[in-house]
Amino acid sequence: MKRSLGCCYYPEHWPEALWAEDAARMAEAGLSWVRIGEFSWSRLEPRPGELDWDWLDRVIDILGQAGLKIILGTPTATPPRWILDKWPDMLALDPQGRPRTFGSRRHYCFSHPGYRAESARITRLMAERYGSNPHIQAWQTDNEYGCHDTTLSYSAAACRAFRDWLAEKYGTITTLNVAWGNVFWSMDYGRFDQIDLPNLTVTEPNPSHLLDFRRFSSDQVVAFNRLQVEILRQHSDAPLVHNYMARITDFDHYRVGADLDIASWDSYPLGFLEDRSDACDDWKRRFARQGDPDFQAFHHDLYRAVGRERWWVMEQQPGPVNWAPYNPAPLPGMVRLWSWEAFAHGAEAVCYFRWRQAPFAQEQMHAGLLRPDSVEALGLTEAKDVATEIEALPEVGTAQARVALVFDYESAWAWQIQPQGASFDYFRLVFDHYRALRKLGLSIDILPPNTADLSTYRLVLIPGLMTFRQPLRLALQRFEGAVLAGPRSGSKTDNFAITLGDSVMPGLGVKVVYVESLRPGAELPLAQGGSLSYWFEALDTAEPVLEQTVDGEVARVGNERRQYLAGWPDQSALLRILEELCQLQGIVCKHLPEGVRIRDTTTHRFIFNYSAERIEFDDIDLAPAGVVWKTR
Repeated sequence: MKRSLGCCYYPEHWPEALWAEDAARMAEAGLSWVRIGEFSWSRLEPRPGELDWDWLDRVIDILGQAGLKIILGTPTATPPRWILDKWPDMLALDPQGRPRTFGSRRHYCFSHPGYRAESARITRLMAERYGSNPHIQAWQTDNEYGCHDTTLSYSAAACRAFRDWLAEKYGTITTLNVAWGNVFWSMDYGRFDQIDLPNLTVTEPNPSHLLDFRRFSSDQVVAFNRLQVEILRQHSDAPLVHNYMARITDFDHYRVGADLDIASWDSYPLGFLEDRSDACDDWKRRFARQGDPDFQAFHHDLYRAVGRERWWVMEQQPGPVNWAPYNPAPLPGMVRLWSWEAFAHGAEAVCYFRWRQAPFAQEQMHAGLLRPDSVEALGLTEAKDVATEIEALPEVGTAQARVALVFDYESAWAWQIQPQGASFDYFRLVFDHYRALRKLGLSIDILPPNTADLSTYRLVLIPGLMTFRQPLRLALQRFEGAVLAGPRSGSKTDNFAITLGDSVMPGLGVKVVYVESLRPGAELPLAQGGSLSYWFEALDTAEPVLEQTVDGEVARVGNERRQYLAGWPDQSALLRILEELCQLQGIVCKHLPEGVRIRDTTTHRFIFNYSAERIEFDDIDLAPAGVVWKTR
């Protein structure tokens, strides 16, 4: 598959005299795609019903005539002020009941019927006008669902919609009371309209109530996106895409992605290292100008799963950003490295954010491919290098990994609702497993929790999965490879009650007697090396004991094909356990130098050096921020 580059462009920010020059420079730089329109509603409709398409018509023609393919965004992430005047109750409310007001973006509640109607209207108008335009080669729905904590809303509109959702799910209030365990603390309801949203309670709300609210809120995102998708498909055959974010687990991305053709995400390695990483300060200092060696790769593989093998980077950091606690410049070579790492994981396109740095408003300190005065920035120089290399490198495809890792959004909600320990975090648990696999030189596929076929893999990891549902249970029964599950996997029912009677892991007889969360500094050393942190489970099992703590507590049980972890291993223990399982399954591991990572494609092996130092590895001289590929 031929890879391509692009950028995000905001023609409404610049004098029209610049448009043709910008288009020519984009094409000259080797860019193929340009995304426009996703924040332009106030320019398209400055007053209710007063549409101004002329400027967008002209810029689409200019960009298209320059040979650029356009991704047109629906502008629903930034409703104009007049829409709020029309629908003053459209704003989301935070958990304290305070409105998320106008003055930035994403100021709407997914459940508000009036705003949904406005979103459908502007989407339909855009689709009718541009659906058959040959320059529009893709559509983006909205922008960054969930960004700025905007999935959950505690508004009156959300409350009404939640009650309807519950009535449809449970049918009778008695069924809901039983499912939620409302006999506890006399929480029984007599009618669905008595149920409020799970905020502002005296102490913690019922966890089943909270989990259903999280499911409902995710469904509202799915429905909002689907509304636009159905309209766009009536008028256009171009592929539909949404740009997701990093470490956003507030809604089920798999379900949103099922309605789209392509998944994309917005990759900001340096911002995310400072803003969304759990790494220690020493780690952040070491990779401050490179980004975490595994964080981008994890999301590449996640969104490859969400997009069912079709995915892009819609926004790639080209220089310093403006929104993290600290915003260093990338090490020279990193923009090129990040681009090639995305391609090595199967990206069809990498688009840089943004073409030109804005000299005004909230993002004026965010670098672009051009400086505000239109002088070329370092990021553009590296993008040009990538464009040249794309032409020279034969087409490559994503290789089938031998190792898979299950990631589940509902499990993230469950363990946020009832972590049982301040240090327990589902994303970090899964990411720790991913990092250890990467350190062993392995390529990984990420799988959704309803995966029904595992036959192409030799090893599957299932950490922290709340519930094993039927498709995955059946797949595990047929699976001939090895499975490592736990901790906390299979521990709850769909209604968020403790699993009673059954084993927590299919294929093994394992029951959990009790759990304990471990404070920092209270790790449990393992007899074979490493330790357990954050979480430990006392097990009732007749399965063979594979590992114990130094105090003799059971830490891992099972056999060569099915194993369960009773705690959260640190990296040294995980590396040892995973290497052992890989050897049993004939999977070759390679301990990599710190900062060096590998990704295999069908034809090439890519080697990335996230280190700021030169490294000799595998008879290859890796420069700082270097990328090397060789034929497999």
